[in-house]
Amino acid sequence: MNPSFRQQDEIKNRVRESTDIVRLIGENIELKKAGANYVGLCPFHAEKTPSFSVNPGRQFFHCFGCGESGDVFTFMMKYHRLGFPEALKELAGRAGIDLPERALSPAEQQQIRRRDRLYAVNEAAAALYQQNLRQSPAAADARSYLAERGIPDEFATRYRLGYAPGPDHGGWNFITGLLQKNGHAVVDIERAGLAVKKEQGGYYDRFRDRVLFPIHDMSGRVVAFGGRILGEGGPKYMNSPESSIFDKGRLLFGLYQHRDTIRKQRKALVVEGNFDLLSLAVHGVDNVVAPLGTSLTRPHVRSLRGYCDQVVLLFDGDAAGFKAAMRSVPFFLSERVEARVALLPDGQDPDSMVREQGVDAVRTLVDQAAPLPEFVFEALVRRHGLTLDGKNRIIAELQPLLTAGDGDQRALMIAHFGEKLGVSPERMSRSEVSVRPPVSPEPEAREWVGFAMLPRRYRQVVDFLLLYPEFFDDLVAEGLERVVKEPVLVDFIMFLKEIRAEGKCTPEMIFSSLPEGEARRYAAQLFMDAGNGASGDETGSREMCNELKSWLREEQRVLEEADLLQQIRVAQEAGDREKVMELLRRKQECGRKRTGFSDNLLKNE
Repeated sequence: MNPSFRQQDEIKNRVRESTDIVRLIGENIELKKAGANYVGLCPFHAEKTPSFSVNPGRQFFHCFGCGESGDVFTFMMKYHRLGFPEALKELAGRAGIDLPERALSPAEQQQIRRRDRLYAVNEAAAALYQQNLRQSPAAADARSYLAERGIPDEFATRYRLGYAPGPDHGGWNFITGLLQKNGHAVVDIERAGLAVKKEQGGYYDRFRDRVLFPIHDMSGRVVAFGGRILGEGGPKYMNSPESSIFDKGRLLFGLYQHRDTIRKQRKALVVEGNFDLLSLAVHGVDNVVAPLGTSLTRPHVRSLRGYCDQVVLLFDGDAAGFKAAMRSVPFFLSERVEARVALLPDGQDPDSMVREQGVDAVRTLVDQAAPLPEFVFEALVRRHGLTLDGKNRIIAELQPLLTAGDGDQRALMIAHFGEKLGVSPERMSRSEVSVRPPVSPEPEAREWVGFAMLPRRYRQVVDFLLLYPEFFDDLVAEGLERVVKEPVLVDFIMFLKEIRAEGKCTPEMIFSSLPEGEARRYAAQLFMDAGNGASGDETGSREMCNELKSWLREEQRVLEEADLLQQIRVAQEAGDREKVMELLRRKQECGRKRTGFSDNLLKNE
């Protein structure tokens, strides 16, 4: 194998072994210890009962519900939507491991450097905006504005608030000019969304005369900004455009800062604006998040599910609030997250309510929040009334809710809402809107189907080599390839040979190299059942190896006897008496060598 490839594997293994997979995954979903493993709700599909298991000894995860599995790299790539180079660099950085550039291809290096430059641009901009808010005379109005809204300096510092000056104070080229002076390329400033290219050439600042809120990813890096204008001449709120490091449909403002409180309370409040969030935090309510200029998305709900059991939406009672609630219902139902709605008094938002009525009024409102489906139903009744036509409209508009829930949820809602409307469950299930059951995903192409169907002894060979690949050469030397003829096991042996040819062969490397499908699920179940200590039991593993070697020797004698019998028949048909006698003597000798063989290896049955 090319040495550079070998070096890549060595670096990858070093990073993997230096990363605590339980801690890594536990930063994003709640895990509870269950024997040797840790379990939690799967972040990759909706479920009510935890089927997502993390094995710290083997350094891998597996979901017995959806089949997702892998190691620390797989989790980073799937959960955070990273490519392998970014996942490797992120984990190496966490582990304090320097990556040599030659560990990545030129294209991968370029991709990482481009993202790193965007992170650096945003971080530098956040520091400059923050400094400007604190020190610049031009930011006096911004400081007064924050004081009027009840945001103390302490909280402005905690959330790293900043200020982009207006046109009268150099705002057209404030951040672009400073960043360029600090060595950042204007093309990166534009890619980060901080500068806008002019049609006639040149650039100008996107944010002007705005209080700025840095937006962090779950690693604490600044990836974008949200801005609230102080004067006139633009939209009240503005966010950075999406980029290679910022996806507004996946990030929530405040989740990075508030995730520990949300996890502790098992409840999250969702508000519409950044100032709503800050106002509540100032008054001690810091389990709050806010979407970034968009309605709640499925990734938002899935992110929250990793930290809490209940989400309360603090919405205005206007049409926009109802639409936002209606759009989010299918996500909460399909992700099996309990959602409630706290309807704010007319003309108020969380910011004004907490400042005028106090934090206790907000807490009471949250405690009285109605279940989200109930809120939607009551809103539809108010909108359409309970006439015959109104009921038909309500039933039609409820269909997205009914189809989003699972069988139990659907049955309960049909019965509950049907009773309230005075209609039969059959009518509740019918609508002009066609109701189609969820489409099951196409099954993945499976390779190596049949591990579990192998004869018991062959299955024990598979189990042993998955758990103890260091004994592979011992079994090969004892005739493994001569004895084994099952195609799936022959392919598996070739697969192990290829991995061993690349260098060190460990259970973790085998698992990460297994194709998606039955083989990987079989290995995941085996590793989970074996727990953490299997690879450390040297005496037991050596005994099992010796037992398998004895079995291989016995099987070879059986094969030899069968071959001798065939040769005897051929010699008899040819009338070669002397050869028949010689072959009979050899068969008798072979039979004397045969010994009994214990049958307790691995005790799979």
